[in-house]
Amino acid sequence: MTSDDPFDDATTARAVIDEDGTLAEWNEGARRLLSHPSSEVVGRPAAVLLADGGAVGPLDPGEDRWSGTLALRHRDGHTVSVWVLAHRRQPPDGGPVTWLAVTPLPAGFPDPQDDDLMRAALVQSPCATMIFDDRLRLRGVNDAMAELVELPAARIRGLRATDLGDRPQNAEIETYMRRVLATGERQEMQTVMKAPGEERAHAWLARIAPLTDAFGQVRGICVTAHDFTEHFLARERLQLVNEASVRIGSTLDVTRTAQELAEVCVPALADFVSVDLLDLLDPQEHGAEATGPLTAPVQLRRAAHHSINPGSPEAVCKPGQVDSYPAGSPQAGSLIAGRTVATAVSLDDIEAWRSWDERRVQLAREYGTHSTMSVPLQARGTTLGVVVFSRFRRPEPFSPDDVLLAEELTARAAVCIDNARRYSRERDTALALQRSLLPRTLPRTAAVDAASRYLPAARAGVGGDWFDVIPLSGMRVAMVVGDVVGHGIQASATMGRLRTAVRTLADIDLAPDELLTHLDDLVVRLSEEAGGEGSPGEVGATCLYAVYDPVSRRCTLARAGHPPPVLLPPHGEPRGVELPAGPPLGLGGLPFESTELEVAEGSVLAFYTDGLIESRERDVDAGHRMLREALAADADSLDETCDRVLHALLPQGGAADDVALLLARTRGLPSSQVATWDIPADPALVAPIRKQVVDQLARWELSEHSFTAELVVSELVTNAIRYGARPIRLRLIHDATTLICEVSDNSHTAPHLRRAKTFDEGGRGLLLVAQLTQRWGSRHTTDGKTIWAELGLLADD
Repeated sequence: MTSDDPFDDATTARAVIDEDGTLAEWNEGARRLLSHPSSEVVGRPAAVLLADGGAVGPLDPGEDRWSGTLALRHRDGHTVSVWVLAHRRQPPDGGPVTWLAVTPLPAGFPDPQDDDLMRAALVQSPCATMIFDDRLRLRGVNDAMAELVELPAARIRGLRATDLGDRPQNAEIETYMRRVLATGERQEMQTVMKAPGEERAHAWLARIAPLTDAFGQVRGICVTAHDFTEHFLARERLQLVNEASVRIGSTLDVTRTAQELAEVCVPALADFVSVDLLDLLDPQEHGAEATGPLTAPVQLRRAAHHSINPGSPEAVCKPGQVDSYPAGSPQAGSLIAGRTVATAVSLDDIEAWRSWDERRVQLAREYGTHSTMSVPLQARGTTLGVVVFSRFRRPEPFSPDDVLLAEELTARAAVCIDNARRYSRERDTALALQRSLLPRTLPRTAAVDAASRYLPAARAGVGGDWFDVIPLSGMRVAMVVGDVVGHGIQASATMGRLRTAVRTLADIDLAPDELLTHLDDLVVRLSEEAGGEGSPGEVGATCLYAVYDPVSRRCTLARAGHPPPVLLPPHGEPRGVELPAGPPLGLGGLPFESTELEVAEGSVLAFYTDGLIESRERDVDAGHRMLREALAADADSLDETCDRVLHALLPQGGAADDVALLLARTRGLPSSQVATWDIPADPALVAPIRKQVVDQLARWELSEHSFTAELVVSELVTNAIRYGARPIRLRLIHDATTLICEVSDNSHTAPHLRRAKTFDEGGRGLLLVAQLTQRWGSRHTTDGKTIWAELGLLADD
């Protein structure tokens, strides 16, 4: 130790010991304690000073501090027992580690009870302190507490805590003091209150500790008050940020997200919060870039607001309303500057608003708005809008910490709003795509009356559900419903390709099982195109295809992993149609089976996707049961039945998956509207057949169409006699709008339309048929083929 060291006093013995146990320094206090001068001990092992010759305790390398009583050897040989504190020291210059050992020497300090300095410290301590006896009477307060309560210390001795004021905190702290008296354990109490001498409320931490006598008996209580406002506010800000991360962005809805931001910030940060969004949120839709520089006035649409007052009477705009904000307004100021603008609102500021909005001036005066803070909503380089925080009930203005907190909350909300905006735009695009791919209206046919519903998933977005009603030849109709795995634009696009393929395959009159086989091949190819080559199932779908014939009143169905339909007879209970399940589309190579059933006229066939019957709240069997019950209820129309089914089976907030529903009520064609002839394979008998057709049309009161029908029948029958195989059959079918001529034979060779040359004697028959009819075609049957042609019966056809 050097003599100029201000701490090298004689009242404390100090020694420095190297790590190897050698004494390096020895001060005057150490000499006074043991009488050894520094020249005799410095450089020698410290162990020589131990009376018992043992090891020096502090030199344990696993510890940084040691304390305890040591028996040391005095110079005259007697033993001195002293308490020693030693701690490891790391030199700042990187030198060797040493240990400093110290012990205080008796220096004539007064007893703490008689120490004037101790008494002054208790009175003058900056920590506000109160002392109560065991009857909870105030024995005294220090200067800091007297200043805090603004009462003279000498006058309040003997009072209870509840005598000092009628605030709830006074009674609460007395409850804590009783607990300390009963248990002898310390207690802590936190509260936010405004002391009599304060202009605003502070956060206080009261530490309540027992005061005991020499026997450990609790004789009183010491209460110290600590102002921890900054820590409390920081914790509140952190809690608010955590709460915002949970509450803001719970949905992908722009308006709801804006409302969540406003509700989180009131009253924690402001008394009134408004969220206004730029009206040009979609540059592609509006033809303007929202990221460009903004100029006043700024057009903003109110997305949400929230207030400490019920009903938000301070709001000038209603949600959804567009308002113009001129230069000088908080909204325009922060948007143009591109940063937060926090200002104290003066009377001059309010008057400046009068030319902008008289109503706004009146409300600002009425509620006493004194501070505003405008924070731009910005995400991914795009300005979305502005959030304005206002205070009128809380007296303090916005602090820099409030600005940081508002910017943090607004930044989080901006990302959520931008996500919701992008999701809404993509979902609208997908919905538009899907609506363009689904039938706008169902065709009117002589076979069925149909009604349908399609509902996209409430949260997952649009998917690949589809349905269709396809008129076929011979008054028949095809009904199809399908479901592509997944959601989004990709699923919708795949659905469109499959729907187009089904229509194309239906046009060539494939049987249901054959059609699904071709559709399965298409899905396999789509999987390969999607990058799943060698792994079928990357693109998957289910499908149900049915063909109903109103003449025979029979329906042929096949399905590929799709839920079976429900059949409601005209006078019976709904029941599920038993069909072979069939594998889902996309597995490849597996067979499909058709089922044919007789369907009474007036029956209802219900086709649907699994989103209708599947739910987390119930099992599939319960969904089937609810569907049958909804179908069985009386209804005036199929549309009413559709609505009842959706209302009964779908939750209030919407289904978790897409839902497609198609209802078809079957019609039967009376036998009086069908005429059939067996045709001999003799060209000479075509004329009598033509005569029979003319007579039949006369009985149907369709004589005005006899000429055309006679020509069509003549060409089709002649063609069948020349190129077909026995037996040959002619069938005429008509309803109110259409006359159908069908000629069937046992040949599988389909006719082809060709253009005859000038001097050819034949080849013009089918060309003539095509010119005289609305449409014509051929379909394969189990025994051969059928050539058909449709003639319109309405006057404008």
